[in-house]
Amino acid sequence: MSDERITVRAAVDGELGLADLRMDPATLAHQAVVAEEGGNPQLAENFLRAAELATIDDEEVMQLYEALRPHRSTAEELDALRTSLETRGAARCAELVRQAAVVYARRGLLR
Repeated sequence: MSDERITVRAAVDGELGLADLRMDPATLAHQAVVAEEGGNPQLAENFLRAAELATIDDEEVMQLYEALRPHRSTAEELDALRTSLETRGAARCAELVRQAAVVYARRGLLR
């Protein structure tokens, strides 16, 4: 669907799909720059992770979210997820998974 056809009416009428609403990684990266320049490095990092996720299939993103819920994954599963993200160029997301695994292990939140 062209940008001109993305309207509130089209959304209400159910004419838009997820592909119509997907953010472009370059747009997200630009928003990260704006956030960093505005003194919000945490938001900038979130935008950069979102840019990485924008290149991954929606179903895989949902599996990532599910895997990161407490008591849903083992340490080995999170490590495999981290490795998979790294090999796909999603280094920031991989680092988030690594950090989550450390915290989950310390707090007893692994499966």
